[in-house]
Amino acid sequence: MMQIILLMLLGLMLPQEFEYKGNPLVRDKHTADPATLVENDTLWLFAGHDFEGRQKDYVMKDWLLYSTTDMQHWTEYPSPLSVDEFKWAESHQAYAGQAVKHNGKYYWYVSTNWCGIGVAVSDKITGPYKDAIGKPLLTNKDCFASKHSWACIDPTILIDDDGTPYIIWGNQQCYYAKLKDNMTEIDGEVHQIKVPRFTEGPWIHKYQGKYYLTYASEWPEKIAYAVADHIGGPYTPMGVISEIAGNSNTTHPAIVKFKGQWYFFSHNGGLPDGGSYSRSIIIEPMSYDAEGRINFIPATTLGAAPTRP
Repeated sequence: MMQIILLMLLGLMLPQEFEYKGNPLVRDKHTADPATLVENDTLWLFAGHDFEGRQKDYVMKDWLLYSTTDMQHWTEYPSPLSVDEFKWAESHQAYAGQAVKHNGKYYWYVSTNWCGIGVAVSDKITGPYKDAIGKPLLTNKDCFASKHSWACIDPTILIDDDGTPYIIWGNQQCYYAKLKDNMTEIDGEVHQIKVPRFTEGPWIHKYQGKYYLTYASEWPEKIAYAVADHIGGPYTPMGVISEIAGNSNTTHPAIVKFKGQWYFFSHNGGLPDGGSYSRSIIIEPMSYDAEGRINFIPATTLGAAPTRP
C-alpha cells in the first residue's frame, strides 16, 4: 500500500504531458491570468490557479507552469511557486504575475492583493522560485493616484530593445516604472499611464517599433488596447479586441509571437464547473492589419492551431 501511495506522490511531482484539444487549454484544473515567455524553441506559460470549481470567491494558493514546442503538445510542471513563499503577504492570495529572464536568472513578479507586488527568483525556469527581497517591491504607497486597497496588482514586465527593464501594473489606474538592472529595485520615479476605461491586467508588447498596451477594460471586463511611440505614452486608444466572456467577470491578456505566429492568451469560465472565480486559460490566433491595428479576436472553442513545422 505504501508503495502505491509513494508512486502516486511521485507521479504528482513529475512533469505531466497532455494535448491541447481546443479551448480551454487545461481541463483538469482551473487556470487564470496567463503570462508567456518564449525561450529558444519553447513557449512557457505561467498561470494563476483557482483552487477548485464553483468557487464563490478567489481562492488562489500557488502558481502553475506549462510549456510547449508546437502549441499542441504541452507539459505541466510541479508548481514552482506558492504564495507562502512571501511571508509578508498577509492576504495569502496568489494573484496575477509574469516571469522574465534577465542576466541568466528568472524573475517572477506576482501580486498578492492588497499586500503589494513581490518578486521571486530562480536559476531555472522550472524553479523552485524564492522570494528575492523578503518584502514587497511595490505597495499601495507607490500607487499615488489610487485610493482603494487593491490598486497594487497585476504586474507585467517589458525588457525593451535596449535592455532596459520596465514594470507596469495597476487596478483602475495604470502605473509604470523602470527597474534597476538587478531586477529587484525600482530605478527612479513611478509614473502613471493614462488610457480610457482601464480596469486592470496590463500587458505590453512591441510591434513595428511601437508599444502596444493591452488591458482589461470596464466591468465585466473586455480587452482593449492603446498604442504609443514611447513606453510612458501618450497612448492612442485603439478599441476593443476581445469581448466579454459571458461566463467570467474578469479576463487577462497575454500576447506573444512564437515561431512566426502571434497568439493571444486570456481566461474565461469555460469548464463545466467554471465561472468568475474558477477560470480557464484560452488561446486564440492573433493578427494585425496593414496599418498595424490588431484584428478583432473572436472567442472560439477551436482555439489556436499547432505551429507550422
